[in-house]
Amino acid sequence: MNRTEIGPCRAEDLPLLNRRLPNPGAPTRHADRFARQEAGLGTYLIAWRDGLPAGNGQIRWDGCAAPEVRAALGDCPELNGLDVREELRGQGIGTALIRAAEELSRERGKTHLGLGVAPDNPRAAALYARLGYTPVTAYTDRYAYTDADGVRHTCADACTFLVKRLD
Repeated sequence: MNRTEIGPCRAEDLPLLNRRLPNPGAPTRHADRFARQEAGLGTYLIAWRDGLPAGNGQIRWDGCAAPEVRAALGDCPELNGLDVREELRGQGIGTALIRAAEELSRERGKTHLGLGVAPDNPRAAALYARLGYTPVTAYTDRYAYTDADGVRHTCADACTFLVKRLD
C-alpha cells in the first residue's frame, strides 16, 4: 500500500512541484505560497507519495481575505488551494492534507479551521462534510494570478466558507 507523507514545503521542493504539479494558468503558484510560508503568514503543505508530490494545500494563518468571512470569523485560519493530482484522487490524500492542517492548527493553539468550497465542487463538499466542516457564510473568493505570458487575471467565484471546531 502506498504511504502518504505530509510536510511543509521546502525551497528545494519548488522545481519538482513545478514539474509534477504544474499550473499553466498560474506558473508562480508554488513560489507564491512558499513565499507566504517564509514570511510566517502560512504553511504550504505538500503531500508526498512514493517520493513524488501528490497534492498540496496552504494554511493561511492570517485567515481568509474575503470581507464576508472576516466579518463572520475574524482571523480564523483558512486551508485553501487544496489540490490532489487527478489520478490520485479518492485515495485519502486530501483527507491526509486536511488532517495535517488541523493538527498544525491545534499545535498553534487555534480552536477552528475553515475552508471554502464552490457550488460546482460537490465531491469536495462531501469530503469536508464527512470530516466535520459545517457552512458558516457565503462569500466571493476573489483572487488574481499572472499567467505564463505575463498577463494578470482577476477572478471572483461564489463560495461557501465552512468551519470545523478543533477540540
